[in-house]
Amino acid sequence: MPRQRVILITIGIMLSLFMASMESTVVATAMPTIVSQLGGLSSYSWVFSVYMLTSTTTVPLYGKLSDIYGRRPIYAVAMGLFLLGSLLCGLSQSMSQLIAARAVQGLGAGGLLPLAFIIIGDLFTFEQRARLQGVFSGVWGVSSIVGPLLGGFLVDQISWHWVFYVNVIPGMLAFALVWRAWQDRPRAVGAARPAIDYAGAGMLTFGVVALLLGLAELGTPLGWAGLGLAALLFGGLALAERRAADPVLPLGLFRDRMFAVACAHGVLAGWAMFGSTAYVPLYVQAVLGTSATAAGATLTPMLLAWVTASIIGSRLLLKIGYRTLSLAGMVLLVIGALALTQVGVGGSALLIASLALMGVGMGLSIPAFLIAVQSSVPKQVLGTATSTLQFSRSIGGTLGVSVMGALLSARLASGLLAAGLDPAAVSLNTLLDPLAQASGSAALDGALRTVLAGAMQGVFWLACGAAALGLLATALAPAGQIGQLAARPAPAAPEGEHEPQVIGMLE
Repeated sequence: MPRQRVILITIGIMLSLFMASMESTVVATAMPTIVSQLGGLSSYSWVFSVYMLTSTTTVPLYGKLSDIYGRRPIYAVAMGLFLLGSLLCGLSQSMSQLIAARAVQGLGAGGLLPLAFIIIGDLFTFEQRARLQGVFSGVWGVSSIVGPLLGGFLVDQISWHWVFYVNVIPGMLAFALVWRAWQDRPRAVGAARPAIDYAGAGMLTFGVVALLLGLAELGTPLGWAGLGLAALLFGGLALAERRAADPVLPLGLFRDRMFAVACAHGVLAGWAMFGSTAYVPLYVQAVLGTSATAAGATLTPMLLAWVTASIIGSRLLLKIGYRTLSLAGMVLLVIGALALTQVGVGGSALLIASLALMGVGMGLSIPAFLIAVQSSVPKQVLGTATSTLQFSRSIGGTLGVSVMGALLSARLASGLLAAGLDPAAVSLNTLLDPLAQASGSAALDGALRTVLAGAMQGVFWLACGAAALGLLATALAPAGQIGQLAARPAPAAPEGEHEPQVIGMLE
């Protein structure tokens, strides 16, 4: 491919990554204010969960569709849905409208990140990716500084609606660059398109929905019914994928120890990291009593540490084994998550230090597993493997936010009862809305902060447990250099499962 096209595509992908990073940091910063104005704390986790649900379940679908139809049209669909959802979020006037718009936005987001990394895998060799990691991580670095501060500024000075409108310009520019410069490889003459695994896609989507609903209503008849339905759907998915001509979730890849460990790491690390960061702005704004801008700034050290560690770690992959680097990262993630459980004692300084450690841990382990997977799987399943790995981190974050939200609600209700307060008659909006704070009772606010701090500590303990399990899973990864992985035999597909045709893949 001509150098000019490579540069244009790289810029477009960098804008996509910038926008994805901005979305996570800007919205997390603004969410306490949004829910206080539109519907209260009871809907807090759903604003995150519905976005993560739709984005999570579509990740493997985008990877498979891009293998079949090419990267270019699928990227266009993902970007279009994301921008449409962003506009609808900004126009929302109620919590139900916002949740529905976040679902649309998530449908697009489920394709942006995996397609960005798939295209990177198509364009560059392992050595090039390791050296260029600093460029791509620099995008996260800039957005990690700009995102939280911009989100807080927009909420405090203008309107929370603008945290969604900021996606439009960079999104349209990224779409124009990639659409103009990317060229999918023509399909072989007479080659038929593989059949799309609609049954597998449906069972995967509804299985995740049933699982999340079951976890949200855990302990109730509805919750147990949801978990039972999820078990049935996942069992049917396993059977269907073994028989599908071109499965959306190729089980043969999971026979490879390295790939299976990478996905297990993704689920547990995603739970610990993304579950925590969804609730840190709530803790900082409601418990510590800061503004939205200050709450957003709290996430900046974590994101900067993630970026810095990613740049350094990717360079180290040229010299040391990916397992060693991943283990070092997970040890730091566990230490940071453990420190996060003690923030009520150490205050904001300990909070910043713990988030920074968690950021370093993710920065060392995530790129190591991503590059290892892309270097070891056959080229014809690169898109599927990359998106499945992204799916593991997304589903981990989705489960983390949902379970941690349910735990927060339960601990908050019991804490209020223990303090002699009626949970149905108490609103936490006084801790989130500056106007309500001005007219609220200082004694009541103090009691609410104490109860919420205790409830949040239990939430952070869940994240610590997930990080510890992630460390154990990482220890099971096979040792060796990434350069040695490419020389291994490709994972064998189980009987009845066929490798997809290579469409839209650059050599």
